[in-house]
Amino acid sequence: MTATSTLQVRLRATTYEASNILGFELVPLDPATSLPAFTAGAHIDLHLPGGLRRSYSLLNDPQETHRYRIGVNLDAQSRGGSRHMHEQIRTGTVLTIGTPRNLFAMDESAPFNVFIAGGIGITPLLSMIARSQALGTPWRLHYAARTRSHAGFLPMLASYQGQSEADVRLNFDQEPGGQMLDLNAVIADMPAGAHVYACGPAPLLAAYEQATACLPNGRVHREYFAAKELAATDGSYTVTLARSQRTLQISSGQTLLAGLLAIGVEPPFSCQQGICGTCEVKVLEGTPDHRDMVLTDAEKAANDRMMVCCSGAKGERLVLDL
Repeated sequence: MTATSTLQVRLRATTYEASNILGFELVPLDPATSLPAFTAGAHIDLHLPGGLRRSYSLLNDPQETHRYRIGVNLDAQSRGGSRHMHEQIRTGTVLTIGTPRNLFAMDESAPFNVFIAGGIGITPLLSMIARSQALGTPWRLHYAARTRSHAGFLPMLASYQGQSEADVRLNFDQEPGGQMLDLNAVIADMPAGAHVYACGPAPLLAAYEQATACLPNGRVHREYFAAKELAATDGSYTVTLARSQRTLQISSGQTLLAGLLAIGVEPPFSCQQGICGTCEVKVLEGTPDHRDMVLTDAEKAANDRMMVCCSGAKGERLVLDL
């Protein structure tokens, strides 16, 4: 495992995008330099006061190297990250971020792209839309929000209206005459061979998984903003750290990450829910109890890596490359 490298950027601008959604533009400290390149669907880890790390999708065109743009929704159950971004951070502030990583990559060979967004889940799809435009790949967006005032980045989407091969469809279920987005109809209306990408709240993604169950796995893509299940804390097991030659006992009720931190071992981590991939560690022996939303079913079956923030052990012992 290699830790993501970091760099410093300056907050150049903050913009109001929708109810409880702010946009942030991050630029290099030296305007003559470029930021590391990224691919559509990528995210960065933002390092905040108090040791907080939060992952945010890059929403701007991947061809841009002079800035990163992110959108932050003020979460009612914020553990400090989104509240800090909305209430404390000021234009001109220097921030530390991780270099871009992509766990939600776009298949650029697809003949057609269908994007499904719920609320702040629009952010990674905006970079995919820009990339689709650059590739000349036809695309269709279904964007669901409670009301128009809750839908972020509408001016960006409006700029695509009327362009060849671009189709933006907005769905506001709490406005007069509105109804929930019919995902079965959306999937049934997909062109042959199309790839479909979804990001949004858990109920939308649960319905999305049901609606796409008939499609080949390789054409169905998703990114979660919250875990589907609780972290593994129901077992008692021993963990051996191969590189540091240390052994620790994880007790029932304790997460693996908490056990590591308790003995002063701090692997990179961010979301603490198994959705960002920051805390991935190689497994040398043992069978993990996978609880993350990052690894594919095939990768989980291989049992050669795990997310230590949320996953545990199915047996009595794990050996990790730490």
